Amino acid sequence: MKKQEIKTVQEWLPFEKILEKGIIKIKQGEYIKILKVIPINYDLKSELEKEAILNSYKIFLKTCNFDLQILIQSNKEDLSNHISTINIQLKNEKNLEIKEISKNYINFIQNINKEKKSSSKNFYILIKNSLKNLKLENINSEEIIIEELNEKFFKIKECLSRCGNITLEYDKKEEIKEILYSFLNVKNSLNYN
Repeated sequence: MKKQEIKTVQEWLPFEKILEKGIIKIKQGEYIKILKVIPINYDLKSELEKEAILNSYKIFLKTCNFDLQILIQSNKEDLSNHISTINIQLKNEKNLEIKEISKNYINFIQNINKEKKSSSKNFYILIKNSLKNLKLENINSEEIIIEELNEKFFKIKECLSRCGNITLEYDKKEEIKEILYSFLNVKNSLNYN
């Protein structure tokens, strides 16, 4: 019987290294850039604004004719600090009506949290580029890939700003590590009990 080789986590993960500005080099000669999108609240817009946003989004989809992935990540909210702050204020409150309203509010928050309906969403766009896409073997091929990814970022940022969204890139490697951890360790990032 042949003994199965056990791989380390580092060997199993496809990441080779984290570069600058949210760019990750993958082992197959591909590069990914992670962008964070801060969305608008579409539901609060008028019908005319909604139509303009949809038209801008259509332009975004037509303009960005390259590989991209939109990722939505839900995170259960930890409301314990909020509830604790209310309880501290309750101790000093003299008005019985306000005390009762505050207690009802705390119960409401706890019930929503138990039902896992209180969550926040993070929106990401992942763009990809590959050494395979370069026609010539260039000594500075990684620099060209990074430049192309940054150009794609600016194109996405410009298009999404027309929709009212803010698009951010990451400057610190630690931020990228945290995001990758949240992608790969879903159970902990969602705060399941």
